[in-house]
Amino acid sequence: MRGTLGVWRGAALYVGSLIGPGVLLIPALAVQAAGPASVIGWGLLLVLSAPLAFTFAALGVRLPVSGGVAAYVESGFGAAAGASTGGWFLTAVLIGAPAVSLIGGYYVADLTGSGTAVAAAVGLAIFVVVLGANALGLRLSSRLQLVLASVLTLVIALALAIALPTRATRNWTPFAPHGLLAIGTAANILVWLFVGWEAVAQLAGDFAKPATQLPRAILIAFGTVTVLYIGLAVATVGVSANSSSKVPLADLIAVGFGGSGRAATAVLAIALTMGTMNVYMGGAAKLAASLATSGSLPAWLAGDAHRSIPRRPLLIVIVCGIILLVALVAGLLNADELVRATSACFIAVYVAATAAAIRILRGAGRAAAIVSCVFSAVIAGFSGWYLLVPAVSLACFTLIRIGAGRAHASSNALAEPSAPPAASSP
Repeated sequence: MRGTLGVWRGAALYVGSLIGPGVLLIPALAVQAAGPASVIGWGLLLVLSAPLAFTFAALGVRLPVSGGVAAYVESGFGAAAGASTGGWFLTAVLIGAPAVSLIGGYYVADLTGSGTAVAAAVGLAIFVVVLGANALGLRLSSRLQLVLASVLTLVIALALAIALPTRATRNWTPFAPHGLLAIGTAANILVWLFVGWEAVAQLAGDFAKPATQLPRAILIAFGTVTVLYIGLAVATVGVSANSSSKVPLADLIAVGFGGSGRAATAVLAIALTMGTMNVYMGGAAKLAASLATSGSLPAWLAGDAHRSIPRRPLLIVIVCGIILLVALVAGLLNADELVRATSACFIAVYVAATAAAIRILRGAGRAAAIVSCVFSAVIAGFSGWYLLVPAVSLACFTLIRIGAGRAHASSNALAEPSAPPAASSP
């Protein structure tokens, strides 16, 4: 694609990287955490998105690498920091994949009038099907993924056009039923909806004229996301506030289309969750195999790294996913906890990446990185005890990396032929 990407397709890729299955659940969780005051959390994250998008665009231009955020952190702080960032991303996938599958399960449970047990069972079925597809090497094309994201964007726009005129002024009192500090909690939950600016940083070199086209694409994407997210924030308050709903988009669609709209939204939810999981699981498996090849993870995980999608890392994903989904059925976990834990890992990745950007970039890019890093650190503070998740992940991956590194060095030493004995003098 190098040199072939235009402004509008670039903007579409940016929007598609941001708007995903999270919008099917996260807005409702934010309202439940902070009430109508959750709209301030949306606003804060939209303000953060501007310097964040600029930072990752500058990194993409300065370092056109394919390794993503971990490669930027490695460039700024070294191989160990890059591997730890990769570990945070893998942890986010291990925790987030069951949460995403559960989103599809909630919409099916809502359609059938069932409860959490059915939602978790459907989520497990989605989880297994997607893992099976990855194990067979079946990957969703980027074009189809973009189509699904475009459909979701249009559905959100349609739902907002129908719901806002009649529901925008409802449910605004009390404005902050859980206190003003709950706004920070809502922003912490909403982080999931703003993860994606870094995912397309590598596209900088694919624009025909990156100096002019990249800023325009980012501006169009930022404007589109801002309009949709502000509307979604207001509409969710008007429709889903004062309820425990886990299907806010279905609630919005039902305002204009009733039961048939809810059914169509459930089908869309399943397609979106499966599509997104397919992409992230495949990417996580390749990342794990890459880290194992470099000696940061056990060499066993790289045993089939030659495959388009390595299967051995998928075994770890399925074991962790099944454990978490069983815990959901047993009532030991809930969706909010999975989302908060995943968001904590994503925030850790953003703090590390923006800190690395401060060391790598100069001028306006560095100023944007400083603002982004400070803002990300503040939002991280509202993660509370969920910060233990990236902390434990860091400790575990550090120990694993040290052990794997020693094993890797030992195997290399054994593989080297011994030096021939020195010839004796006559």
